[in-house]
Amino acid sequence: MTILIEIILKAGRSAIELSLFVLLPVMVVMLSLMRMLEARGVLDWLVARLTPWLKPVGLTGLGVFAALQINFVSFAAPVATLAMMEQRGASDRHLAATLAMVMAMAQANASFPLAALGLTLGPVLALSLVGGLAAAAVTYHLFGRRLDSAEQRLDETLHHPVADDAKGVLDVINRAGAEAFKIAIGAMPMLVLSLVVVTALRAGGAVDALTYLLAPLLAAVQIDSALILPALTKYLAGGNAMLGVMDEMLRQQQATVALLNRSAGFLIHPLDLAGVAVLISAGKRVATVWKPAALGAGVGIAVRTLGHAFLA
Repeated sequence: MTILIEIILKAGRSAIELSLFVLLPVMVVMLSLMRMLEARGVLDWLVARLTPWLKPVGLTGLGVFAALQINFVSFAAPVATLAMMEQRGASDRHLAATLAMVMAMAQANASFPLAALGLTLGPVLALSLVGGLAAAAVTYHLFGRRLDSAEQRLDETLHHPVADDAKGVLDVINRAGAEAFKIAIGAMPMLVLSLVVVTALRAGGAVDALTYLLAPLLAAVQIDSALILPALTKYLAGGNAMLGVMDEMLRQQQATVALLNRSAGFLIHPLDLAGVAVLISAGKRVATVWKPAALGAGVGIAVRTLGHAFLA
């Protein structure tokens, strides 16, 4: 029992430090910047100019906005946009393409905090865009080609606050700060539980046993066995949990910054149990297209993984 209490206290301390001293400051700055650009109309301008170029891959104006949200806000931010698309009459085919793109792209709530630990953001964001577009295109034209393409009259106006004066700017910053605080605090329970489980598995020898069993297979395809733990944590518990595990591994020198950058393609995205559960909560029609979207997202993640391996 004493050992368990020590594990819980250590995991809790690590989770709080990561949430309050890494995740929170990064998300405050990024959300404030995004919300300010949104309030100033910069995002509206950008979406309007990108939309005609992205229609061939199955994305609408709101789909473009979802891409900006996943890359610069958090994995949960596109939920509101997906719900809006469903309510405003987007076709099932467009919904599947947008959901696939979101599930294949790098989630800001993991990529930006990891940048503080050594992740190189430029390649991550560039390959995130490439992978997201690949996922949307293959879903729209292949995996989702049998889905309903009929659209109702689609209102793609983005409704958001304005920041025309000092009070408006302050309101936007305060709302962004509150949103960032909610994200950081919301991440704590999963971080604590995942770190407790991971530490217990390590102490019990389960991680070493799994590494021993998989080492020959991983060596044959030139994959570092140190990725077993963060990958297992990521796909079972989500990106925030993986963030906590990777932070701990880097502190204990069980992983390197170079390994983190090489593995970013298949570690930083919301295609995991927690991420999919949150995203399909956007609406009934969104939930019905998750299978073709997941297949398309898998293609996009494969593209990102190969891109990071090549750049490494």
